[in-house]
Amino acid sequence: MRIDRQPLARPSAKKPPRQRKGPREKLAEALLSLANGKAHILSHSEKSWASITFAGARHRVELEFAGAEAVEAGECFIVFLPEHEFAIPGQLVADAAITQVDHTLEPQRMVVTVEILVLEEG
Repeated sequence: MRIDRQPLARPSAKKPPRQRKGPREKLAEALLSLANGKAHILSHSEKSWASITFAGARHRVELEFAGAEAVEAGECFIVFLPEHEFAIPGQLVADAAITQVDHTLEPQRMVVTVEILVLEEG
């Protein structure tokens, strides 16, 4: 029986390039943070928006809060979202509104739909 001894291939020292987070990803992170980590994003759509003086995007995000503790966090999310000051570098959240809430008791679950207008600062 013959065993070939070949040196093991060394893993590449290069790490894959980090993907930069854009306004969409930073907004999603901010929403999940405001939800106290108790939400899951079901959908997130983005549509370009512009006026004579501003450019940006309108985001529509559906968040799911599943379970009693999460639903309680969702109720706080609904109260605090309209006045929340987002810290997204280079972006200004001009408007944030709850547009729909679907709540079921058995099992306890709440789906909150928000629309957020994000403008480019500059």
